[in-house]
Amino acid sequence: MHTDLEGLTAALLDAARKAGADSADALAVAGTSVSIDVRMGELEQAERAEGIDIGLRVLLGQRQACVSASDISGGTITAMAERAVAMAREAPQDPTCGLADPAQLAKNWDVAALDLADPSAEPTPAALQEAALQAEAAALRHKGISKVDSAGAGYSQRQMFLAASNGFAGGYGRTGHGLSCVAITGDGTGMERDYYGDSRIYHSDMIDPDTIGRIAAERTLARAGARKPRTGAFPVLFDERISSSLIGHLLAAVNGASIARGSSWLRDALGAQVLPSGLSLHENPLRPRTVGSRPFDGEGLASQPRMIVADGQLQGWTLDLAAGRKLGMASTANAARGTSSPPSPSTTNVALTQGTDSHAALMAQMGTGLLVTSLIGSSINPTTGDYSRGASGFWIEGGQISHAVNECTIAGNLRDMLMRMIPANDARTHLSTVVPSLLVEGMTLAGA
Repeated sequence: MHTDLEGLTAALLDAARKAGADSADALAVAGTSVSIDVRMGELEQAERAEGIDIGLRVLLGQRQACVSASDISGGTITAMAERAVAMAREAPQDPTCGLADPAQLAKNWDVAALDLADPSAEPTPAALQEAALQAEAAALRHKGISKVDSAGAGYSQRQMFLAASNGFAGGYGRTGHGLSCVAITGDGTGMERDYYGDSRIYHSDMIDPDTIGRIAAERTLARAGARKPRTGAFPVLFDERISSSLIGHLLAAVNGASIARGSSWLRDALGAQVLPSGLSLHENPLRPRTVGSRPFDGEGLASQPRMIVADGQLQGWTLDLAAGRKLGMASTANAARGTSSPPSPSTTNVALTQGTDSHAALMAQMGTGLLVTSLIGSSINPTTGDYSRGASGFWIEGGQISHAVNECTIAGNLRDMLMRMIPANDARTHLSTVVPSLLVEGMTLAGA
């Protein structure tokens, strides 16, 4: 899709100025996505989507409003600007809204160094279908797999351009390739399922379809005969595939918007110990060939690495300009935005310090407890950190897997859980969120 996104943002800013806006920023996004799903050796669904979205934020003094559209005609752009200015006149005053000072803006970034776009040609639908069929066939070759619930392959490419009346203008593109397989064993109330998949910027980095189907089948077969575990207090090992959810709760708690509202369980923890000594949480939005990387944030500030937690101590909040102004702090260049809403704070690529022990070594260390491979639902109190989630996985006896378990609940308090966690050394370093398996002692388990 070849569209002059820079020209669209310039037209939006010009229309905003003519409509009476004091200042404005504009975002234009163009994208293409293709997805293919197969079932029982046949094509089940094929989808392709192409589109352009544009968004405009206008500011009148300390009031702001956002509008968006998928029509890029001149008449629509003019109407958008007029509507946005009319909305801003009726909006409540917000002393923290506003664009960045020109001195804060990113300059001389190197998009090529981030390596965010695969230069190879878009895969054909036939190639995507063949990859999905290969993954499905690989899973079905395993005795005990009754069927493959879904096998799908996809591709996407996206271009964005951001411009503002403070002088900022810049854009970049990214691509994505994906393949996944969900296998089923058993039937009726004894049915169990599991999955495996891969997602990369470059097709050449993808795991091959046979491996994806094989791992999906092996995971599914291991779940056969799952039953409820017993109730009590036990250590819980969060498998690497879901352990990032724990760190996600920490990241949500240090989000500047939550801190400014006073609704975070870590609202008084700046500079305090929030992880065990020796563990750090690092954000690096400039990691090459990584999904979350970007040269600048949603307000035009230069992306930069930072320590969120260093040696267990919380170093700072995640801030955009507005949250920073509310807290009397500088933005950490963490603004994220879409075409229909103003910026808000959000992290990009984060990595937790890996441990020295393997996944198997942590199982041996826990003795008897629960290995969690899937989490279901969520009941998290953002103010107190109380944690309760449905879970399934495997019961560990004597440091070894005994049997599969399902229909249980694990509970605790996030502040205590994070302070007791022990990391393994098995994180996948190509992911945007790099978190190994995490062992947490003394959680409450509700089962049979």
